[in-house]
Amino acid sequence: MALWVCWAAAEPSHRDRSYSILKKFAACRADLSADARPECCRECPVPLFLPNFSLQADLLTAAMPLSEPTCGRARVHTRRIEVQGFRRDDGLFDLDARITDLKDADYLIASGVRRAGDPVHDLFIRVTIDASFVIVDVEAVSDWVPYPGGCDTIGPAYRHLIGLNLVRGFRRTVGEMFADVRGCSHLTELLLSLPTAAIQTFATFRRDNEDDGEKPFQLDRCHALETTSDTVMRYYPGWYRRRDAE
Repeated sequence: MALWVCWAAAEPSHRDRSYSILKKFAACRADLSADARPECCRECPVPLFLPNFSLQADLLTAAMPLSEPTCGRARVHTRRIEVQGFRRDDGLFDLDARITDLKDADYLIASGVRRAGDPVHDLFIRVTIDASFVIVDVEAVSDWVPYPGGCDTIGPAYRHLIGLNLVRGFRRTVGEMFADVRGCSHLTELLLSLPTAAIQTFATFRRDNEDDGEKPFQLDRCHALETTSDTVMRYYPGWYRRRDAE
């Protein structure tokens, strides 16, 4: 089933719904078919987000949302972080990352009033890596910032990332290189999402439990994939180790 979703559309029935992608899909599901999209999306001038994204219907119904709030509440702030991975024609890979902060009401800051819906922050960074996760190029852009003329001048400093490896002490090194006044706290925070995003980008081209003789990178890096776990015994039996063998 092909799913079409309006992104940040003016149509209230979509705009007011949860940012959760699965919830957006579930909300639109009744209106969707393989060659059609919701009426509001057909009329919406905003570019579509993830056109032709295919998802099994049972995955939509199996989504586990957070529990319902126990008291009334009003949303006041939204932060969105997005990372997209691209395979380039020259054999390299781009990771395009974006962080956005939005307020639901007019927001008074030292530089003036930021109107509701206008970003407080809208920052981008592109990190280009080779097949060994080594960074070969970096571009950082600050499109919306709270202090124009100040925040948006730090981008070139992030070119010092060139030469680092995304999966070898990257987060620690970034924290040291751009701590405090040496960087932008939001760009630096955005960078911390890139190692696992790079791994997921590369994983697109190989099966996660492919047996090539080398221990899969993801094993022993999270609680579910500890090599003594039932999960590893089921999906990676060759790498499973009994607890009493330690």
